[in-house]
Amino acid sequence: MTKKIPDKWQSSVKAIKAVQVAFDMDEKIQLSIRKAALDAGLSPSDQIRDILGLSINKRPKRPRLTVSLAPDDYQVLAEKYGLNPEQQLEIKRKLMDELIEHVKSHDNQ
Repeated sequence: MTKKIPDKWQSSVKAIKAVQVAFDMDEKIQLSIRKAALDAGLSPSDQIRDILGLSINKRPKRPRLTVSLAPDDYQVLAEKYGLNPEQQLEIKRKLMDELIEHVKSHDNQ
């Protein structure tokens, strides 16, 4: 017996069937593709799709930077900011403030 996929998930069927392909290339090639993507306002994945002549999803993406933080990282950051490690939202705010200040100070040099 095959289960019917709920209507609200139908748009995800294609993504579920997609297979991610990783490329082990020379560092200079990877850097070149990443720089071209940045200049074009694309993700590296979309830049590769463009190079290969594949369609690119035109839906607007929420621009964001990510970093993975382990529990030990939260401990270090909590000490740095005078917070408890459990105050993850406040730690995130402090991180954003620090990143913004970092960029501002480096842009003025």
